[in-house]
Amino acid sequence: MPAQYLVVYTMLQYNSMKILGIDPGYERLGVAIVEKEPSSKEQLIHSGCVQTSAQLPFPERLELIGNAVELLIKTYKPNALAIEKLYFVNNQKTAMSVAQVIGAIIYIAKSNGLEIFEYTPLQIKSACAGNGRADKKQMMAMIPLLVKIEKNIKHDDEYDAIAAALTHLAHRHL
Repeated sequence: MPAQYLVVYTMLQYNSMKILGIDPGYERLGVAIVEKEPSSKEQLIHSGCVQTSAQLPFPERLELIGNAVELLIKTYKPNALAIEKLYFVNNQKTAMSVAQVIGAIIYIAKSNGLEIFEYTPLQIKSACAGNGRADKKQMMAMIPLLVKIEKNIKHDDEYDAIAAALTHLAHRHL
């Protein structure tokens, strides 16, 4: 193999991968940046929740969420977005609002050059807990075993965002 191809292959082989994981919501949106270095354990770079007040009109809440996601993208420069697909919920008004949040996030991510990957709750639970029917407790117990976390996680939405990012890494075998 010619030397220039070896150099390119070596560079590609040792690049890290950063994934922006999102658990969609408009009252509280879980976000996480998970990084995978070759031959090392996944590491949580950032996680948190974007919270918006119910006192604000929905368009303002959507703007706050969009601005926060765009700031995360510009700050951490992830390679891809992994977001949980909207699962059927009983309240159609809530489902419509969450769908709008997802649409805005996908638009912002795509506008910033990220690849977009959506995963169902079943896929996320299977990837992280080995069981598509895992409950919140099982997921919260498994995630610290899968990714290096050096902070206290405050909300289950953070765990869900981390799980979305880990699912992408598992599906892509990174």
